[in-house]
Amino acid sequence: MFICDFVLLFCARCATIGSVKREEDLSAAVSIRDLANAIRVLSIDGVEAAKSGHPGMPMGMADAAAVLFGSHLKFDASEPGWPDRDRFVLSNGHGSMLLYSLLHLTGYEDMTVEEIRNFRQWGSKTPGHPEYGHTAGVETTTGPLGQGIASAVGMAIAERRLAAEFGTALVDHHTYVFCGDGCLMEGVGQEAASLAGHLQLGKLIVLYDDNSITIDGSTAIAFSENVLARFDAYGWHTQRVDGHNPQAIDVAISNAKADGSRPSLIALKTVIGYGSPSKAGTSSVHGAPLGESEAAATKAVYGWTADAFEVPTQILGAWREIGAKGATARGEWQARLEATGADVKSEFQRRTAGSLPSHYAEAVNAAKTKLLDKPQSVATRKASQIALEELTELLPEMIGGSADLTHSNLTRVRAVDSDFTAVRSGRYVSYGVREFAMAAAMNGMAVHGGFIPYGGTFLVFSDYCRNAIRVAALMGARSIFVMTHDSIGLGEDGPTHQPVEHLASLRAMPNLHVFRPADTIETLECWDIAISSKNTPSVLALSRQNVPQLRTERDGSNRCARGAYVLREASMQRAVTLIATGTEVALAIQAAEELEARNIPAAVVSMPSWDLFEKQTKDYRHAVLGDAPRIAVEALSKFGWTRYVDSEDDVIGMSGFGASAPAETLYEKFGITRESIVARAVARVRGDR
Repeated sequence: MFICDFVLLFCARCATIGSVKREEDLSAAVSIRDLANAIRVLSIDGVEAAKSGHPGMPMGMADAAAVLFGSHLKFDASEPGWPDRDRFVLSNGHGSMLLYSLLHLTGYEDMTVEEIRNFRQWGSKTPGHPEYGHTAGVETTTGPLGQGIASAVGMAIAERRLAAEFGTALVDHHTYVFCGDGCLMEGVGQEAASLAGHLQLGKLIVLYDDNSITIDGSTAIAFSENVLARFDAYGWHTQRVDGHNPQAIDVAISNAKADGSRPSLIALKTVIGYGSPSKAGTSSVHGAPLGESEAAATKAVYGWTADAFEVPTQILGAWREIGAKGATARGEWQARLEATGADVKSEFQRRTAGSLPSHYAEAVNAAKTKLLDKPQSVATRKASQIALEELTELLPEMIGGSADLTHSNLTRVRAVDSDFTAVRSGRYVSYGVREFAMAAAMNGMAVHGGFIPYGGTFLVFSDYCRNAIRVAALMGARSIFVMTHDSIGLGEDGPTHQPVEHLASLRAMPNLHVFRPADTIETLECWDIAISSKNTPSVLALSRQNVPQLRTERDGSNRCARGAYVLREASMQRAVTLIATGTEVALAIQAAEELEARNIPAAVVSMPSWDLFEKQTKDYRHAVLGDAPRIAVEALSKFGWTRYVDSEDDVIGMSGFGASAPAETLYEKFGITRESIVARAVARVRGDR
């Protein structure tokens, strides 16, 4: 469905907008080229004022943007969060001025001309790359190339699944992407495109800025494949058109929508820096201002005589009409929502708002009671599956998956035991061996709305996911990354699969919950926190080997929510405090019992989440850690533990990589044992360094 109710009347490379179905005429003097030039000039002006930025891509893709927004994109600038809007993703986010110009021109309330003037400046809504949650109209954070298109795959998955649940009367929209050569060179872009073709995501349409230029110069130095042939092989619908011919672009987008059964790639042959007399078609216009004289010369080519940051009234008026036309479609959609049953309407609104059901807390407590009634000694990956059995039944918005490790990650449970395929919109996505695309697609689902995505792989492969995890943290997206086989305890697969430094690196990331639970109760509590953290992604690091259920109290509280707590207090004034995470908490309990037998009062602190512990009051942290000497125990890198202990000598952990052997052998050979903990504790109590 077109958002605009006017048609485009074209002659090659020059077109005027003629109004139909409207009494007032959108001035015939405003051409598509005028609309596109407004994008170009604002982009030039913003970059010139900032003295930094990327003008070339907005100048090259302005014609495509004018056609897409003018005739195809379903949106309402007055209501950026309308759930059934089309999504527009600028995957090549360095060209952010194109998006900011569009938001300003179409009338997004907070994208004023002052914001355009303050491009890349402190406190502006126009940062160097688009940031989700910072600027209305930005659907996902982009900049790391390839992640935009991968997130868009997640959005298309979300749209199709939500439509299957609530019907096309409420959910029926497309996801459009602008991307460049870099997005298609990056591995994550290729992973995502392969997945999209396999799943036949027919409402995903990608417009490829094929300008043959990268930062280093011509793409010929590094990129010579037949892109359309590759996407044909992925199962996409492909087209190639002149990126400066509005009529051809319009027809191509219409063809892509008409196909419907396959994702579409439209390769637009464009000139980077279009119109610049000296720099068009060169790498010099990719990532630097044109310069004052070249900017003036370029505007002259466009026939643009308005002052900097000014858009002629007639052109701005045409753009504002484009931004307002979606109000009719939104009103019709709102009427359909109101006409649905009260229960369906309420559930749809809850889902799209990201709220949890009113009985959520009660259900979690009931799940915890089951574990307390029948304690289980299982691996925490199994404890995660037990938790998921309860939580996914309660929360239909949870959509699961794994990167080809379902039976190891244990991410598939009864409620999500329906596959998302090319013909069925189920609740479980088999991502294949595509960890990075999985993580980025999960982010797309999370910011699309209506879903809490979770996906599994081994913790060691968090390296493949890392930049998508970082983007999730930047966006405050509720993506939940299930990372199993969390230490040398995975055993025989050896050091290639044994994570050592990974948790330390993830703990260094801002706005990311990193959990390493010790037993079934802590695992359920960590899942509860992850689900309840609407603006923070989470990593759950889970074991392969079994651990005893250590928690037996029925106090009704989520003790993991404070990051760390005293699991076992000393019998008298503490002589030593043992701090541990995950599978090593049980070891610390054993060591504390032996120390007590030696008349050395020892407390055990379980610390499933450093980041949550750091958010507690100073008094609470002091009460938990105490004043006695401290020993940390974790079958991972010692790095970072000096935040809580005096030196790395006080950490029972790993100083190098692991080895291939059974888990119990590895723990013994690397000295992560009850005996080692006791020996170090005794030495500290005696004052030995």
